Amino acid sequence: MIGPQLGFTPRGLYIGGEWSEAVDGSRMETTNPSTGEHLGEVPLAGEADVDRAVRAARAAFERDWGRMPARERAGHLEALADRLHAHRDELGLMDCVDSGNALAGMVGDVDWTVETLRYFAGLVTEIKGETSSQGARHMNFTRRQPYGVVAKINPFNHPFRFCAEKAAAALAAGNTVVVKGPEQAPLSSLRFAELCEGVMPPGVINVVTGGGATGSAMVRHPLVERIGFVGSVETGRIIAREAAEGLKEVTLELGGKNPIIIFPDADPAKAAKAAVKGMNMNRQGQSCSSTSRVFVHESLHDAVVEALVAEVEALPVGFPWLADKEVGPIVSKRQLDRVMEFVDAGRREGARLLTGGGPPDDPELANGHFLAPTVFDAVDDSMRIAREEIFGPVMSVLTWSDYEAMLERANGLVYGLTASIVTNDLDRAMETADRVEAGYVWINSSGRYLGAPYGGWKHSGIGREECFEELMSYTRVKNVNLRW
Repeated sequence: MIGPQLGFTPRGLYIGGEWSEAVDGSRMETTNPSTGEHLGEVPLAGEADVDRAVRAARAAFERDWGRMPARERAGHLEALADRLHAHRDELGLMDCVDSGNALAGMVGDVDWTVETLRYFAGLVTEIKGETSSQGARHMNFTRRQPYGVVAKINPFNHPFRFCAEKAAAALAAGNTVVVKGPEQAPLSSLRFAELCEGVMPPGVINVVTGGGATGSAMVRHPLVERIGFVGSVETGRIIAREAAEGLKEVTLELGGKNPIIIFPDADPAKAAKAAVKGMNMNRQGQSCSSTSRVFVHESLHDAVVEALVAEVEALPVGFPWLADKEVGPIVSKRQLDRVMEFVDAGRREGARLLTGGGPPDDPELANGHFLAPTVFDAVDDSMRIAREEIFGPVMSVLTWSDYEAMLERANGLVYGLTASIVTNDLDRAMETADRVEAGYVWINSSGRYLGAPYGGWKHSGIGREECFEELMSYTRVKNVNLRW
């Protein structure tokens, strides 16, 4: 073995507080994307397994969780946060090895998850209704009540974080959950289920592993009334169509083709750093918020491009569990092949490859799914690399001179998740933030902030997460008229 030993053997599907194999015995393999080494097998849940999980969640909802006093629910979430924090290094390493993402970022994911659980635990007493009076001896009031069973379907770029964090608001609101871990990196989802034992009542959290058919069975199950999905636009459309058949509420956090707009007064070196940081190279650009379209004013083009290439080429590529490496492998051979299709398309369509475009030179990495961070210049808006989400470490430089035309180009795609603005001109920054069609905008900054609503416009999603609005979205309003 080249990679670290995880010391974890999956025990099966976690349903109703118990472990079991898939009904039909199906299993799937997970491998280390850095080395190709076998990491283990997990069950491949079918429709019968999903039915077991959903019914266990519904029973737990009706038995205690949906009726439990808010502060008591919060106590469970706080205890879960304590337990996860105690295992932060183990969980971070597990995701690092299973997904290929840099170790520091994966440990940071655990920290973010712990903070999120505490955040929503602290908000449970703010789930309130409204009152009004229509006359003497009459009161009209509303109550916010949970849906029941919530299905959570997660991608591979934040395996543990999305498993635990994305369940926090639903749980705090009084719902029970069935979580499907990512098929490319499922181990930490099952380890999360183990850590729930003895902290969360049986059936409140259920974890299944599988592929697209597993997720589809969750969406279509008649006892699932609320769905949360993070992933591609294409899969989001499928889920939305299937959910519509049952008139189910959905939250969809989908893909992005996000612009970073560099104005002529920007410092070229700082702008280049911002562009690279915004690409989330510690996850190989496998992030829906990555700023992959770099709009550079023509007066700064040469200076920014020179600095951008220097920044990218300085990124240390290698095994992600090593502290001095920042860029690991693409999560799977299938995903690497998809990214390479875009790189080849960029070459064919006339973009100028400045750096990257292939595997790194290090022979030690030959068995992994590595791609050197890649930068294209002279990119036209009609090219595939400028129009479609790549979900890999590929940046496209687009030059602009006319402000109005640039805004039209930046807004010209179906995506609208994030945008980044680099300028010292406050008036221009605020105007651009107002006019850019994105749900989350940075001005001379980056990063996410707990409590700030995150979500996309247009095809980049429905709903907002990581905020009070997310908590309330996992409740529904009941109106009561009282006369005495």
